[in-house]
Amino acid sequence: MKSNTIKKIAKYGLGAMLISAGIGHLTFARKEFQAQVPDWVPLEKDDTVVYSGIVEIAVGTAIIAAPKKYEPIIGEIAAGLFTAVFPGNIAQYKNRRDSFGLNTDNKRLARLFMQPLLLFWAIKSTK
Repeated sequence: MKSNTIKKIAKYGLGAMLISAGIGHLTFARKEFQAQVPDWVPLEKDDTVVYSGIVEIAVGTAIIAAPKKYEPIIGEIAAGLFTAVFPGNIAQYKNRRDSFGLNTDNKRLARLFMQPLLLFWAIKSTK
């Protein structure tokens, strides 16, 4: 398979993942996402989940639909989003909050190491 094809699959997969996660924020996984909102966020947990879901849907849609010349900036925006939500993953670990099957300290810790992979995915699939 050519690297260009792999890149396209990765780009569309990332966009679809973000759209799906955003829909989850707004519907079926709302409570699960609330467990990841740090206590220091000055908004209600549900509001934070709704707003971040809208952003995820917008970024996922942009990754899929934006013209090629905008792909690198969209990738950087996606990487910024993954960086911005990382404190939520830390809070989930630190406060031992169960959600999405992350019901042990080891699972929550392993999740922290997934974030750099998401950053890499966002940058590499859009450059």
